Amino acid sequence: MAQQTTSTEHVPASGHGRSFPPFDATTFASQLFWLAIAFVVLYLLMSRLALPRVSAIIAARQGRIAGDLAEAEKLKGKTEAALAAYEKTLAEARADAQSIAGQTRDRLMAQSDKSRKALEAKLNEKLVQAEKTIAATKSAAMANVRGIATDAATAIVQQLIGAAPGDKAVAHAVSEALKS
Repeated sequence: MAQQTTSTEHVPASGHGRSFPPFDATTFASQLFWLAIAFVVLYLLMSRLALPRVSAIIAARQGRIAGDLAEAEKLKGKTEAALAAYEKTLAEARADAQSIAGQTRDRLMAQSDKSRKALEAKLNEKLVQAEKTIAATKSAAMANVRGIATDAATAIVQQLIGAAPGDKAVAHAVSEALKS
């Protein structure tokens, strides 16, 4: 008897004649069974081991972040307080510096005025002494000028007319000339 070959029995050496194994209807039930077992095992492993560890890590990270944020907020408050204290101290130091500068300026102005007044008084005293000296010198010079003028006028008149004029006439003429 001759055997007939069906399309399922005859398999070429390259294996291209078969259908894709997951779609093979003869192995479909066992594939579903093993899929269900693998799913349950993976689900149990993930829910019992991996997910609790991941959630613990996430919770620890959130706690650390919250703690760091709280610490940063506390440090920010301290920094703001220190900055406010620094600015207050700086403002007080500037006010003190301006006050000291004002006091020093006033003190130096008072000393300067006192020194200036003392110098002016000394200069006024020297000026009065100089004016007295000038007046005395002027009086002496004028007395000498009157005598010199009288002598010169007598000598000139004597040269011109040949005779000496009277002392009273010469003194009167010199006085009249010096007045104008």
